[in-house]
Amino acid sequence: MRWEATRAWEWYRARPWLVGCNYFPATASNPTEMWQEDTFDPETIDRELGLAEGLGFNTVRTNLQFLVWELDARAQREKLDRFLSLATRHNISTMVCLFDDCCHSWKQPWTGKQDEPRPGVHNSCWTPSPGHVPVVDRAVWPRLEKYVGDIIGNFSGDPRVLCWDIYNEPGNWDGRERSLPLLEACFRWAREARPEAPLTSGVWHSELLAINAFLVENSDVISFHDYMPLEETRRIMAELEKHGRPLLCTEYMARSRGSRFETHLPVFKEAGVACYNWGLVNGRSQTQFPWDSKPGSPDPDPWFHDIFRRDHTPYRPEEVALIRRLTEKTR
Repeated sequence: MRWEATRAWEWYRARPWLVGCNYFPATASNPTEMWQEDTFDPETIDRELGLAEGLGFNTVRTNLQFLVWELDARAQREKLDRFLSLATRHNISTMVCLFDDCCHSWKQPWTGKQDEPRPGVHNSCWTPSPGHVPVVDRAVWPRLEKYVGDIIGNFSGDPRVLCWDIYNEPGNWDGRERSLPLLEACFRWAREARPEAPLTSGVWHSELLAINAFLVENSDVISFHDYMPLEETRRIMAELEKHGRPLLCTEYMARSRGSRFETHLPVFKEAGVACYNWGLVNGRSQTQFPWDSKPGSPDPDPWFHDIFRRDHTPYRPEEVALIRRLTEKTR
């Protein structure tokens, strides 16, 4: 059953202002590469989460990949457990995302060696989870149900898990609203696993009316994505606040679109809205490039996402100073 609003607020008010980033190590081009046995990189994860802690971040959001779990469910659980331990060592809680329709690579997911990033192209290796064909192929759904039950069931009472983000950007493919039946099923499967942490999935596109209606009516806490200038962000926040639940902006910060730390972070703090910018350390995902970047593009100015260069020096020291000042009391 969906949480009552009073329970959602009790959960939210028991925590400091939640501020952090979407996290993938610089050595991974996508979640498959992040979690696969041969490329899982706890040493880099530990160092980079230390950078996040140094910013005053107290939470991160990260995506799993269904196919990696299906290849070896126990190994995926063990790696998630290790990740949660590393995050906790740095005083960071984790929002875990199970499914994803986003597909910057224009390819469906596979296990094994991943493609090399295309020079100059934003997130050129990113694949969806579980892939767009299983979204509408109900013959596959029993496997997806087992995945949800296994991951949430094994970590259902784990205090290191802040929140379960059931499905990233449902409908972000040619199928659009055809993702709604799987989204509904995923929430049902997740509730059956009896998690102690809240469930959510982010509103991300205004035209997906049926999906958005389901999300705001079924999420325990309301989450959303916003890469727009501040005026539009304020409008979105005001609209979502009408639902009477805590708000979490689970993706923001795209400098060339007017979504920046100096514009948005003070407003999120003042409004008490949790927020997760996209990117921490620039790496194989190449998210310094904008969404529409072309192969061979030179490094843009400004960078689209990310806070630190690969050598862990700040891209913009003044941003790091601002973040640390605003997060001072969250540590």
